Amino acid sequence: MYYSQAGQDMFVNETLNSKKNGYFLEIGSNDYKMHNNTYFFEKNLSWKGIMVEYDSNFLNGYKNYRSNSIHIIQDATKVNYLKLLIDNKFPKDIDYLQIDLDVDNRSTLTTLEIFDKEIFDKYKFAAITFETDIYRGNFYDTRKSSRAIFEKHGYKLVYPDVNIAYQGKLLGPFEDWWVHPDLVDTDKFKKIFDYKCPNGCCMINAVKI
Repeated sequence: MYYSQAGQDMFVNETLNSKKNGYFLEIGSNDYKMHNNTYFFEKNLSWKGIMVEYDSNFLNGYKNYRSNSIHIIQDATKVNYLKLLIDNKFPKDIDYLQIDLDVDNRSTLTTLEIFDKEIFDKYKFAAITFETDIYRGNFYDTRKSSRAIFEKHGYKLVYPDVNIAYQGKLLGPFEDWWVHPDLVDTDKFKKIFDYKCPNGCCMINAVKI
């Protein structure tokens, strides 16, 4: 069973061939389980990770149900990610990065800019889901700026403008999904198609895996 809102955990799991004992960095974790992109991996595949979340109301759920994770309750733009990864002995090749913040207050782009300057030259991520929320408006030119940053560091955009429909209503494109060709077999990302996801949504403009 998958738990993400739009099949993000399905995408990562298929991309990494159900890898066990992986590592994730989840920025903007929200609920420990519902619509969470990493619960599947911690529960079923013994992954370890770091969860960064601003809202302290989620902390009890993390403590009770996410014991393999490190829980950081802090403004994502203020976190020292390099120190966090070094102190917790994360590998240089990390399996999954999620950045799911608020585009309208610039926290999404600001956090990515930190990775551009401090992280991406030292660590690689096999799969990335990055929220642009472009359907709500072009806040701070986040989609264009983020794509330039990811491409500069060698990432390949395999799911552009992921778009979901819920209860028959199309919500609009809200995320880009990336892989790093050094860590992922990109031959599987060749056929573009639409397919239905769990939890009553569907993913538009996806890549068959």
